[in-house]
Amino acid sequence: MATQVIVLNGGSSSGKSGIVRCLQAELPDPWLAAAIDTFVDALPPSLRTTEAGITFAADGGVAVGEEFKRQEAAWRAGVAATARAGAKVIVDDVFLGGPASQEPWREALTGLDVLWVGVRCEGTAAEAREVARGDRPRGMAAAQAEKAHLGVEYDVEVDTTHTEALACARTIAAHLT
Repeated sequence: MATQVIVLNGGSSSGKSGIVRCLQAELPDPWLAAAIDTFVDALPPSLRTTEAGITFAADGGVAVGEEFKRQEAAWRAGVAATARAGAKVIVDDVFLGGPASQEPWREALTGLDVLWVGVRCEGTAAEAREVARGDRPRGMAAAQAEKAHLGVEYDVEVDTTHTEALACARTIAAHLT
């Protein structure tokens, strides 16, 4: 069976979005992007500022409430349904809960051929990107650099600390079935 879903996991500013764009350009078939940032941006303002939704601490910490979890589960199910309907999908996510964050994706994607990818980046490099971006709380990238990978199982890992997104995308593409 050919790979239907690629799941990229890594901390904030690790380079996942750049890898997604390069994969979309390099792969011969069309691949849709499903990014956690796009999901968060799609939430109503009331879920981006309350404990029921998602909140961002000044130090870069992230907390999610029950309504966020419910909406996120629906989003995951929608991404899985899209793949089951025949589209190829690249997921860009941050597993802050380690295996507990990976498991809901495993369940949603049951029966699909999935390539699990760890996108690593040293905290100092991710932090420099975070500062350059200017759209994240300072400290988020450094806090997530290792946390996102604790206990998570991958088929392949790439490191964007010193490797460009295109080279990482080509490494990932070589692992597609």
